[in-house]
Amino acid sequence: MDTESTESLVEAWRRILAPSGTSWVLFEHGTCVVLKEPADDLAGQALGILGEFGPVHVGSPAGDFNVLTLKDDLGWLVTSHHPDVVTHVALDEPVDPSHLAVGIHGRAKRHQDGTELRVVHVEDRRAAGD
Repeated sequence: MDTESTESLVEAWRRILAPSGTSWVLFEHGTCVVLKEPADDLAGQALGILGEFGPVHVGSPAGDFNVLTLKDDLGWLVTSHHPDVVTHVALDEPVDPSHLAVGIHGRAKRHQDGTELRVVHVEDRRAAGD
């Protein structure tokens, strides 16, 4: 795992996504799949999405990203070509804090998560009975 522990990643994602009330699945290297329309099996749904949209293919939309700076020293979010696949990069991870370097670092983490497909946390925010 990168410099972030699973516990700190879960806490960061909880802080980031708390206002949305959305279910999400976290992968080993910090990539999160946000499930706006959750199925019965959240982990299985996220594995399918990340398996298809996680691996990077440079020169295609799968290589595209944007970098969003988070408030409260939470680091950055690196988006992907799928609107619900986002990777967290902590402040202490990149050697170079430029948006390009952070984006490339986050994209590499997404690729690693998209090829290894190791779920480390499932946050089920569905109301009971949904």
